[in-house]
Amino acid sequence: MVETAGSDHALCADERRAYRPYRSVVLHDAEDMVHPAALQAIDAALGSHDFVQLPVRPAEQPHSPWVAGHYADEFAESHAKAMVVRSALGAAIPAAGVGCGFARGALTALAERRRAEGEAGPFAPECLTEDYELGIELSGMGRGSTFLRLRDCEGRLVATGSHFPTELETAVRQKTRWVHGIAFQAWDRLGWSSHPIELWMALRDRRGPLTALVLAAAYLLLVIDAVLIGGHVAGLPVRLETSGAVRLLVSAAMFGFIWRAVLRVLFTAREYGLAQGLHAVLRIPVANVIAIMSGRRALAAYLRSLSGRPVTWDKTVHSTHPAFARSAELRT
Repeated sequence: MVETAGSDHALCADERRAYRPYRSVVLHDAEDMVHPAALQAIDAALGSHDFVQLPVRPAEQPHSPWVAGHYADEFAESHAKAMVVRSALGAAIPAAGVGCGFARGALTALAERRRAEGEAGPFAPECLTEDYELGIELSGMGRGSTFLRLRDCEGRLVATGSHFPTELETAVRQKTRWVHGIAFQAWDRLGWSSHPIELWMALRDRRGPLTALVLAAAYLLLVIDAVLIGGHVAGLPVRLETSGAVRLLVSAAMFGFIWRAVLRVLFTAREYGLAQGLHAVLRIPVANVIAIMSGRRALAAYLRSLSGRPVTWDKTVHSTHPAFARSAELRT
């Protein structure tokens, strides 16, 4: 989108024809539903920042309450808590690829810097999550970044409405790309910051493979415990002894789980209603299974890339559009 050595891109060609530069570049997918106030909010914030991100609000899909529903739970919590805190701390804001705006001058500066490093343009086509990487890099340049969480006069969140995968396989494929790009490629391409806050945020962003391993171990232990308890109830000579330290750790883990579950209920209910908030707890195992499967696949894909095999970019296929969901809401 920005002119690079030896090539003319559409944006630069338009600027030459119009004899004036654009002020900003805004990213959206063709299937997104853009809030009427979104462009105005992004434009105003770009007056003082190089990169602006609005919340993403997954549309409700009644025919897929579990797989598609878990996206609503995760984004409702992440874009009402984690991203807000991240912005307040002045940490780098990752771009979601939709509902985000970039200052034209910042893109030019980034393109020039990458061109000096032998790359072409501000976008990295070889990166599976080039939007994430772009947001991180622009956050560290010039005027930094911000996450905007606003509501209109009717109380609706100024956010980007999107449809996410409804099938387990497609959800795993999409999240495999996210984990591979953010946890592995970003590690290789962006490295690690020495700043404590940025280091902590990078650890959070790249915890996907470790999360998958811990979750898999946890579910395996649940199965083992169930077998042992069943044997004890059946009168078999099964002894399940635990030390005080283990009991303390289990209690702390249970408290942490309850705390996270309560927060997920609150954030989801705030955006989608109490019924969906309560369903968010039931969808936690679904989210965990998807995390385990995508973490394993991402690790396998990364190991294949280390052996010289090309990285495969799995495009997310959309079979529905948020406009239909919005029309149904208006009719009811």
